[in-house]
Formats: sequence, structure tokens, C-alpha cells
Amino acid sequence: MRSFVETIRSLWKDPMGKIGIIGILLLIFMALFAGQLAPYPYDAIGMKFQAPSGEHLFGTDKFGRDVFSRVLYGAGVSLEVGIIAVGIGAGFGYLLGLAAGYFEGWTDRVIMCLMDILFAFPSILLAIFISAVLGKGIGPTMVAIGIVNIPVFCRTVRAAVISAKGLEYVKNAQSVGVKTWPILIRHISPNVVAPFTVQATLALSGAILTEATLSFLGMGIQPPDPSWGSMLAEARANMVRSPWTALFPLLFIVVTILVFNILGDALRDVLDPKLKV
Repeated sequence: MRSFVETIRSLWKDPMGKIGIIGILLLIFMALFAGQLAPYPYDAIGMKFQAPSGEHLFGTDKFGRDVFSRVLYGAGVSLEVGIIAVGIGAGFGYLLGLAAGYFEGWTDRVIMCLMDILFAFPSILLAIFISAVLGKGIGPTMVAIGIVNIPVFCRTVRAAVISAKGLEYVKNAQSVGVKTWPILIRHISPNVVAPFTVQATLALSGAILTEATLSFLGMGIQPPDPSWGSMLAEARANMVRSPWTALFPLLFIVVTILVFNILGDALRDVLDPKLKV
């Protein structure tokens, strides 16, 4: 299994990996230092519909709020929701996939039946349903997106565990009476790290897009809290009059998703060169 430092070095040598790393670092920088970078508070009200200028780099919206400041603060919201939501999905998916792949039998059938039920729903519709049940706001949004991601992680981990169970050293450990948990932790888990990490990276882009969609539909982050999705929703009625209010949030959503997908693809090539095309 590659060490973290070796993986970063390999990614940095790959042109696409370098783009992904730089892009993610810039997004993290925006999120962490939004308060210092933003020229105005995200809820400060001023002159409405001002075009982009030196005073307001991305213009102002229908309430006179600075779009550039709201975009910066929105980066923090998107990353926070994405990371925590993927953490929820990855944690439960890992445990369920580990149990399904190793124990098989009725345990596998029950777990995968539940995953198939969740998979039967389009992810965004399932997220909307869960949000409608749990309510609006950042907390319910994280939980909804996390639940949606559980089946993907479960299947990824299950497949890796089943593959690892066939390895000679795992069979040898089982034959000499090594207990289940040491086998799972020492022998099987290292084989799950690569596909699990790649899936987590790719899932972050999907989580950010789902959060933006829920906020756009009015079921995610609620105004005046900044969210790229809710900014798009507020800009709909005035896109002809002030296109910048929709252009910049949309641009950041697209770039963020693209950066995570680029990093995920590069990470997959580094961790499993056999999949490289």
C-alpha cells in the first residue's frame, strides 16, 4: 500500500493530478480565509444590481449584497457539506461493505438488498425525499446526501473485500486460526484503501452538486446563508437584467466539480495503474 507522501508525489508528477491538487488547495484557501478575503460581509446590503466593478468584483444581487463575498463564503459551505456528507456515507458504507463482503451468506443478502432498494431511487430524488422528511438547513442536507452515498461506498468496499479474500495470505491467516477482526484490519483493509479513496474523492463532487441542487430547489441551505445553489435560485428572475448574479455561482460550481473529478481520475491512475487508459 502506498504511503500518503508517495501518493502526493505521484499525483504531482501527473499534469492532471497537479491541476487537481492546486484546484483543491485554492478552494480550501477560499473556504478557510473567506472572512479575510471577502471585501464585505455576505449579508451586507447595499445598492441593488450593480454591475461588476472595482468596488464589487462580481457585482451585487437583488438585495445589494456583494456577489464576490457570497461566492467566497459559499465555498466554505459547499466544502463543509461535501466533506461531512461524504464522511457519513463513507463511514456507514465501509462498515456495511466490509460485513457484506467478508461474511457473505444471509448477511450479504440482507445488506445488499437494502442497498439495492436505495439504488432503485435516482440519487437526487432520494436526497429530496430525505430532506423533506428531515427538514431544511445544513444539518439535514448533510445527512440526506450522506445516506444517498452509502450504497456506492458499500458496493465499492464489498467488491474489494471479496477480491481480497481470495488472496493467498488471507487464506493462510484463516487456516491457522487468526480471528476475524485482525484479518479484516491487517490483511483485508489495506486492499480496500485504494478504491475507497478514489470513490471518496469522486463522491465529493457529487455531494457538492447535490447540495447546490437541493439549495436551488429551496430544500438545502436557507438564505441569507450563502450557498451557490441558493444564489442561483435567487438569480433566476433577474438573469436578463443582471446575468452576473447567476454566472459566477454557476462558474464556481462547474469548476469545483471539474477539479474534484480531475483529482479523482488522477488518483485512480496512481493507486491502480491497471485501470489507466
